[in-house]
Amino acid sequence: MAEQYDVVIVGGGMVGLTLACCLGGSALRVAVLEANPMATDWPADSIGLRVSAITHASRKVFNHVGAWQSMVDQRVTAYGEMRVWDAAGDGIVHFDSAEAGEPSLGCIVENRVIQSALLQRAAEFENIELMIPARWQQWHDEQDHVCIRLEDGRQLRTKLLVGADGARSPVREQAGIQTKGWGYDQHAVMAIVKTEQSHQHTCWQRFLPNGPLAFLPMHEHYSCVVWSTTPEQAAELVAMNDAPFMLQLGEAFEYKLGRVVGVCERGRFPLCLQHTLDYVKPRIALVGDAAHAIHPLAGQGVNLGVLDAAALAETVLASHTMRRDIGLLQNLRRYERWRKGQNVAMMLSMDGFKRLFGSPLEPLKLARNVGLNATNRLTPVKRLFMEYAMGDRGDLPTLAR
Repeated sequence: MAEQYDVVIVGGGMVGLTLACCLGGSALRVAVLEANPMATDWPADSIGLRVSAITHASRKVFNHVGAWQSMVDQRVTAYGEMRVWDAAGDGIVHFDSAEAGEPSLGCIVENRVIQSALLQRAAEFENIELMIPARWQQWHDEQDHVCIRLEDGRQLRTKLLVGADGARSPVREQAGIQTKGWGYDQHAVMAIVKTEQSHQHTCWQRFLPNGPLAFLPMHEHYSCVVWSTTPEQAAELVAMNDAPFMLQLGEAFEYKLGRVVGVCERGRFPLCLQHTLDYVKPRIALVGDAAHAIHPLAGQGVNLGVLDAAALAETVLASHTMRRDIGLLQNLRRYERWRKGQNVAMMLSMDGFKRLFGSPLEPLKLARNVGLNATNRLTPVKRLFMEYAMGDRGDLPTLAR
């Protein structure tokens, strides 16, 4: 006998759990399938390697669903400034939240903190069932339901199946939804480091010939480094011993925070741009990385996914309130129209910045340095950039306002 649900979300990561929490407390019965066990505790002195720069919009979503305070109780670092400069010239821009009348531009939060807070909150909703670990084996579409068979033999029936299962989404693949995109021939090296001087609650980013190098502030003198570079240099940086890595990192960063005096962990992953041709099909919807992958230079990937989740939840709840079938394509199209254009705009903007600042051509070097300095002088332009960086621009879901 198949278990009946209104929404089944495949993927218990940050975006999938955000969607579940956005539907929490509603009349809809929701299931979350996550194939891997999820850790909710860790040594107090450890720091997660993967972090996200959370915008005001994402924070508002987390706050509305009741998960933000748990994140704050674990560890959140607000940043009030951003300093960006080009290694190939004198261009520099400084963003200060005080100029926008805000206490901060955003917050740096470990991904594991976000995930555990959302998991804890989702478990508190009576209409959400967490199936962790659980892996689907196959699914097929019937006239008014999707039928899902799990590896343990259980069967589920749902009006809407949501793929929140990452950039290599099996749900997307089985649904036959195609993607377009390209690789950047870059890898991002991530590391948690300790510096001599305080990070000053500032996000720092230097554009190097091979890609941007960012220092994202965390607690005390710790920062998360995201260094985008060639695959060859990335492999060398991850493989080398701590002392030469810290020396090379300090030199590349111009010792803005003094010497790098400690490194906790390192890793790397390839960078690409990827976008699906469709966000929805009958009884299928994609959110987060399953729908789009973006260059990390502005840290917008998770934020786009959180807004996807909030927008899809709002769309589904509106259809349900009007007694419409939440899985019908015509009712899901609103979500796709809502989010696709904004996601494409952000993806193309980041792609353009990546190509502009990665170009060795002298005219483009001159243009980008002139642009940085002009932006730094023009207050209205700076304010506009800050509003986009804070997530306060665009057609936002109700939960993000």
